[in-house]
Amino acid sequence: MELGAFSISLSVKDINKSKSFYENLGFQVLGGDITQNWLILKNGSCIVGLFQGMFKKNMLTFNPGWNGNAENLDSFTDIRDLQRQLKAEGIQMLTEADESSEGPASFMIEDPDGNPILIDQHR
Repeated sequence: MELGAFSISLSVKDINKSKSFYENLGFQVLGGDITQNWLILKNGSCIVGLFQGMFKKNMLTFNPGWNGNAENLDSFTDIRDLQRQLKAEGIQMLTEADESSEGPASFMIEDPDGNPILIDQHR
């Protein structure tokens, strides 16, 4: 099962402080909009999302259809197919993608320790 590009999404208190901190570690802004309180930063193959006021907890994020540079892949497993596969494995959904639609969608699950995992397809 290919889940797509991986990143950690951090719930931050002050996005400007967090941006400066991660830039000091060698990360560079890959995307996002600081005026909307979210940024995506990259250092090598490591991707960190900074989100102020959007999520309660830090979470793992996977993006079907993207590579590690947020570039579209020619071939990928659609999020609705991933959702059906996980449900068939008995994994409970916290939120679900609308299986009657196409294109962008997301769903959320939790690991056994309560860590949230967001599967977020942008295309």
